[in-house]
Amino acid sequence: MALPDHRVLAVRVGTRETERSDVYLNYRLYGEADGPATVDYYFWIIQGPDSTVVVDTGFSEQAGRKRGRTLLLHPSEALRQLGIDPDSVEDVIVTHGHYDHIGNLGLFPRARIHMTASEYAFWTSPTALHTQFSYYSEPDEIDVLRRAEAEGRLRLFSGILDLAPGIRVEEVGGHTPGQAVVRVSAAGAPVLLASDAVHFYEELERDMPFTAVSDLPAMYAAFEAIRNEASGNALIVVPGHDADVLTRFPQCPQLPEGRGVVITGPPALQEEGS
Repeated sequence: MALPDHRVLAVRVGTRETERSDVYLNYRLYGEADGPATVDYYFWIIQGPDSTVVVDTGFSEQAGRKRGRTLLLHPSEALRQLGIDPDSVEDVIVTHGHYDHIGNLGLFPRARIHMTASEYAFWTSPTALHTQFSYYSEPDEIDVLRRAEAEGRLRLFSGILDLAPGIRVEEVGGHTPGQAVVRVSAAGAPVLLASDAVHFYEELERDMPFTAVSDLPAMYAAFEAIRNEASGNALIVVPGHDADVLTRFPQCPQLPEGRGVVITGPPALQEEGS
C-alpha cells in the first residue's frame, strides 16, 4: 500500500548569535579558530490528507528571554497564519524535553502528546535537577507533561512508534536520554526531522557533537546511522537548529519571509495550506 504524501513545514520561531565554541563540544580539540555561529529555533508541522501533526512547540517567551534568545514569531501566531486551529490538533510529537522544544505545549489542550518513555522518566527524575541538565528545562513545562500524563493524554513509547501511515518516530538518544527523530513519507523523497539528534548540517558532515549531550557514543551512533542512510539515497535530513534550513528550502507562502519553509509537500497542499 502506498504511503500518503505529506506537506512538511519548518517554522522558525527564534534565533541567537553566539560563537562556535559555544555550540560544539570541546571545540578546542579541532584546532580551529573560534568564530560566529547562528542558532535558529524551529518547530515542525506535518500536514496530511486528513490531519495535522505538530512536532515540538518551540520556546516560551519567558524561557527564551531568560536565556537571551530572540523570539521572532510566537508559535500561536504561526499557527494562526497557517490556518491551523490548535484545538483541532490531535497529535503532538515531543522529540525531547528541552525548554526550546516543549515551551508551548499548553496551546494544544486536547492533543495526545507522544514522547519516549526514557525521556519522560529522565526529566521527572532527581537527576534532571542537576545544573548541567536543569539549565535546559523549565519546571513548569515539565509539570505540563505530568498533567498530560494524569489526564491520559501522554502516550509514552520505546524504540519505534508508527504514529500514522507515513509518520514514524524513532528513539535514538544521544543529545538527551530519549531523543527521538521523526520520519515522514513525502513525494520525491522521505523526510527525516532530526530535531536535536543533529543540530547543524556541519555537525553531521564533520562528526562534531553539540555541546549539550547525555550519551556521546549514542550521539555518534546516530550521526553514523543518518549519514549511512542518506549516502546514495533520496533522504531529506532536516537538522534542529541550522540557519541554513531557510536557504535550502522554499519560503512558506503563508508565513512572513524568513519565518518558515516548505521542506516538501504536494502542490495542492502548498497552495491551500490544508
